[in-house]
Amino acid sequence: MTLVDRQQIAAMIPHAGAMCLLDAVMSWNAVSVRCLSRRCWNADNPLRRADGGLGAVCGVEIAAQAMAVHGRLVAGGGNPPAHGYLASVRDVRLRVSRLDDVAGDLIIDAERLMGDAQGATYQFALASDGIALVSGRATVLFGVTG
Repeated sequence: MTLVDRQQIAAMIPHAGAMCLLDAVMSWNAVSVRCLSRRCWNADNPLRRADGGLGAVCGVEIAAQAMAVHGRLVAGGGNPPAHGYLASVRDVRLRVSRLDDVAGDLIIDAERLMGDAQGATYQFALASDGIALVSGRATVLFGVTG
């Protein structure tokens, strides 16, 4: 079930074109979001290495986009998207070396642990066909100019 499609996501976050790595929001509420991505197989994925592979650590960026979408959904999305910056990434677990050789869709779950107008901390997990791929926590700061 798609609640928000790729085109709507691209309008909600500052990641444009091929850099928008999410295909759909499947569900969300005040504290969490579940997204879907099939972008790991795209040849134009800007996170691919020179050898064409997509390292599992790129899952952190995919999760960060899910966090950004969640923030916009919770805020109502009325204002232009504010830029957010990853300030901290902790407890990252990479259970695979690459994402481009995973057979199924990537399912991204992000849960806000705490947050306010200045930033938020999320716990995230990426899985495919019920198999855990990448997980961790990330803190994002909003409205930082840099």
